[in-house]
Amino acid sequence: MTLPFDPTELSPEAYGEKQMTLEMEHDEAIEAVRNACAEEGFGFPVEFSPSEMLNEKIDAERDPYYVLGACNPKMADRALDATDKRIGSLFPCNMVIWQQAPGEQVVYHVSIMKLAKLLGMGTADDELDAIIDETGEMVDAVFDRLAAI
Repeated sequence: MTLPFDPTELSPEAYGEKQMTLEMEHDEAIEAVRNACAEEGFGFPVEFSPSEMLNEKIDAERDPYYVLGACNPKMADRALDATDKRIGSLFPCNMVIWQQAPGEQVVYHVSIMKLAKLLGMGTADDELDAIIDETGEMVDAVFDRLAAI
């Protein structure tokens, strides 16, 4: 498969990359991200710890790594229509928290809406652009809340 763009030429803004570091313990960071997302209208249909699973299954000795699968039902419903249901393969919108060092947690996110547009999944481009703008504002607000901690 050939992509319609060169991924190495994309800026982080093109795919909605956001990242910040929180000075706190891992479990505390998970709760902080969960709370900030909930305040902005996200729920969590999926949450899991790849590090726990890998450490248990293959003795990977991974530092704490956690995925919060965030979803705003109204945005998800609109996005399904704007992509002819294909965006479901990217659901949910993940917020990832990993321990960079003890007491130092990285929070990371990329926009599945922007990725869907880059991959040509949009069938209603004006609506997808509106969803990208609205979800971008919501994610910015989550990161603003985290920055204020």
